[in-house]
Amino acid sequence: MTLDPQVPLRVFHLARRLTLAVVSIAWLHTAGDAARRRLTSRHLTAREAAYAASLPLPSRRCEWLAGRLALKHSVCAHQLRQRGHLVTNREVRVDAIPDGMRAGKPVVDAPVEVGLSHSADLAVAVCGPHAVGVDLEHRRVVPPLLAELLTAEGEPHSADPERRLLAAMPLPLRWACKEAVLKHYGFGLRVDACEVALTGWRPDGRFSWRAGVGLLRHAPAAEGGLKESWAFEIDGYYLAVVST
Repeated sequence: MTLDPQVPLRVFHLARRLTLAVVSIAWLHTAGDAARRRLTSRHLTAREAAYAASLPLPSRRCEWLAGRLALKHSVCAHQLRQRGHLVTNREVRVDAIPDGMRAGKPVVDAPVEVGLSHSADLAVAVCGPHAVGVDLEHRRVVPPLLAELLTAEGEPHSADPERRLLAAMPLPLRWACKEAVLKHYGFGLRVDACEVALTGWRPDGRFSWRAGVGLLRHAPAAEGGLKESWAFEIDGYYLAVVST
């Protein structure tokens, strides 16, 4: 897997059930108005195109378009691979949960679940048969207070190799893991990231975690963990993907 802002679109299949689509925000910025209009006409519904046109800032329009394209490509690729269904991007309608604890979580009119994240020059979407969560972070300096919080997890001298490897996990990747879990449940940062305690990281990228009382209050099923929890450092980005 690569994460290259110079490449407009990449699609990856993670494990057997998950499909990941990466769209370059940077490429959309430099493609020009005519190219963006063509992409909008080809891939968005009339309602989506009208919403994109209503966004006042060009940078926000590019970011929003990248996210919509990533979601649609992930759904189409997943449906083709898993079900043999050929679906076009314009046929995939993307909405968001309007209110409540899960407000803003993206949903589509297909028998799948989706997640979305933006960071720096990229938008990444994941699609799977059950609830998913994804977070992408770029390489950056973590603020001191957050660094102190994140560093508390992992034991460099532990007898458990997974805890030793967790101690070496880059801080932005630890944050991505926590956010991906919270986004899986649709809460985002409405629930404190401290409610997701990382407990281990394996060489193949799988990570383990434990739900705190605050998360369990809203999502009792979190006590059982998740079937898929992946964390990778790729080309200066930090990617975490989780799924039931």
